[in-house]
Amino acid sequence: MHFGVLSATRGSSGQNPLMTCRHSSNAPSHLDRTDSRNSESPSEDGNFTDDVVALQKEIGGDLKSLKKVSGLLEQLTLENKQLEEQVLTVSSSVPLRVSAALSTAEESRVKLESLLEKERLLSNTLQQHLQGAQVWADSIGQVLGQLDTLERHMKYLQCLARIEELSDSIQQYLMTNSMWDAVGAIDRMASLDMGLRESGCSHLQAFLRETLRFWHKILKDKLASDFEEVLTQFHWPFISPPTQTLSPPANAQELNSQLELLVSQLLSLQTSDDLISEKKETPSRPEQSQTPPLSLPIQIMLLPLSKRFRYHFTGNRQTNNLSKPEWYLTQVLIWMGNSSNFMDEKIQPILDRAGAKVNARVELCRGLLTLAQEKLAHDAPRLLYDDALFCHLVDEVLQFEKELRSTHSYPRAYPGVLHILLEETVFQKWLSVERKMAVEKVDAMLSAEGAWSSQYKDITDIDELKAPDCAETFMTLLLVITERYRALPCPQAQLSFLALQKELVDDFRIRLTQVMKEESRQPLSPRYCAILNAANYISTVLSDWGDNVFFLQLQQAAVSVGEEILGPLGATETGRLASLEGSLFEALLALLERLRGDMLGRLLDAVMRDVKEKAQPYCKDRWISLPSQSDQATMSLSSSACPMMLCLRDHLLRLQQMLCLPLFQMFWQSLAERLDSFIYEDLILYNHFNEGGAAQLQYDMTRNLFPLFGHYCKRPENFFKHVKEACIILTLKVGPALLFCDVLKQSEEDEGILNHQQPSPESALNELGVYKLAPSDVQILLNLRSAWCVTGRV
Repeated sequence: MHFGVLSATRGSSGQNPLMTCRHSSNAPSHLDRTDSRNSESPSEDGNFTDDVVALQKEIGGDLKSLKKVSGLLEQLTLENKQLEEQVLTVSSSVPLRVSAALSTAEESRVKLESLLEKERLLSNTLQQHLQGAQVWADSIGQVLGQLDTLERHMKYLQCLARIEELSDSIQQYLMTNSMWDAVGAIDRMASLDMGLRESGCSHLQAFLRETLRFWHKILKDKLASDFEEVLTQFHWPFISPPTQTLSPPANAQELNSQLELLVSQLLSLQTSDDLISEKKETPSRPEQSQTPPLSLPIQIMLLPLSKRFRYHFTGNRQTNNLSKPEWYLTQVLIWMGNSSNFMDEKIQPILDRAGAKVNARVELCRGLLTLAQEKLAHDAPRLLYDDALFCHLVDEVLQFEKELRSTHSYPRAYPGVLHILLEETVFQKWLSVERKMAVEKVDAMLSAEGAWSSQYKDITDIDELKAPDCAETFMTLLLVITERYRALPCPQAQLSFLALQKELVDDFRIRLTQVMKEESRQPLSPRYCAILNAANYISTVLSDWGDNVFFLQLQQAAVSVGEEILGPLGATETGRLASLEGSLFEALLALLERLRGDMLGRLLDAVMRDVKEKAQPYCKDRWISLPSQSDQATMSLSSSACPMMLCLRDHLLRLQQMLCLPLFQMFWQSLAERLDSFIYEDLILYNHFNEGGAAQLQYDMTRNLFPLFGHYCKRPENFFKHVKEACIILTLKVGPALLFCDVLKQSEEDEGILNHQQPSPESALNELGVYKLAPSDVQILLNLRSAWCVTGRV
């Protein structure tokens, strides 16, 4: 029965798929598949079924084909035997491989031990060799050391021979008057000096430097003597302004040639001159070390001027006067001006042809400035205890610096004379004197007779800010201080003066506050208004200064170094200063703004007290019993409103004359807002109105009150929104008023229900021109109408 099933499933091809698969696979894969089938889960039984189906196809459904089973069994038995033989062969070969590996490892170990033994023997042999060779190395080292010493001695002797050779050459050149050759030899000797700068041969360096100084002095003196003779023929130095001669001298060409030759030779001595003078001149201030040494020709040209300067401004000469620093400062400027043309026309072309990258006129100014600097450094400490003379010295130095930079175009890269004033003791004295003088001037200006009046009060176009004399003089004082320290080369010094200015402004603000408190009992007085104008003027000027380029630069300097002078700034303030959002005067402006706001409030309170007092009869008028508009021939201002209107007019006209335009704008706008609230709350909401009363109120407001402010704006009613809209409601006809009440009632009933067809109370009020008042306020105003009360619509 089973064989019948197998025969039925056999394929028509006659080939056994199962046998084909087994013949094509090797032995290990067959074993793996067999093992995996035994270990697989029952879910893989489908593979076994497939093999059975393949077997059925091989045998077929015919009973006669069952004879193939014996052949198939023999074939499978043969394959099984082959697989067992392969397994036995593999099992027997594994121990042989392991033993072979162990033998190889043992051979490697033996070889390694042999190599280590050889390395040890070789190391011992090498160590013995090195110990034997060390003796030879020590002896050779001694010989090499001796050779090195001999070489250094030879080089030392060669340097000495070279120095002697150059010295002899210079002597020979000077004897034969070969100046260019002598200059070249001097230059080579200077190069040798610079080459020995890193060596430790101090005695050789000293000998070379002395030899160089000796020959340099001889050659320099000879060239300087010849140069001075040529300069004398050019009438140097120019003590007075040079006069233009009618015709040049006969030997002008020869003089020009000699001048160029001597200047060129002196320029060639510049290197040796710098070497000789570098140890002799140790700069006493950092500013001197930043500038290169003067050119040698300029140094020689300065000698006669230096002699004259020291003759007149040192010792017991009458021209050496501590109280007259302008004498020597002016003399220096005069010499600069007199010599500028000669330097530009004669010396500068020679320097350009020689390749010297210097400006002859600037070099001469530098040399003359050295004389002024030495004199100032000597005199300034002697004037620290005399404020008047010290102030005079500072003024003259500042004026000298200004003229030096502007008239003589002295470069900003080179220091002038201002750094003398920045010495610690001198600078602190300068600050203290500035503070003392400023406080004295403030005391004087505040106690002056016309301190609170403006000198431009009669000139309307100029006196827009109406600043009193004391405030204008004070800001002029601050401006003068700014101009004095603007040119200082040190940002820290500038910030110190800025701190002084801020201190003075705060002190002046405190003084204004004290005077204001004295005048607070009469806030409508001219003096009180002048104080208010002063605070506004100072605030306006400081705001402009905050946008000035100079103060913006100081603001950036304050971010980096300002804490040392201005105190700790804080992270927020530092960030605002760095981003240019704030200004250096921000704190002062806030204090001045507070003072201005306080004073304006007091002024408004005083005016409102007066207006309210005059408005009492008008507020208590019988608005419910006034005749209607049809019963009157013409409308006129209520008689009870006249005192209030006159009071308002007088105050506005007077304050317009006393306050500056920005303050008066703030004043009348604030006054209009207060009047709007006062009339609305104390008059309109306090009374009931008939038709005539509402019409009269509207006439008083629109034809009298609003025009009072119409001089200062085009639409004054916009500042009286409560009063204007209240008049609209009070004069509203009965019909529109009833319609609005219906809209309001319907809105209350439909509260919470969205109804697009029903208009809102706000839109209905907007159609009437009412935007400020709320519907509830309008209902209150409607209830104030007497006709409304009669109809019963409460």
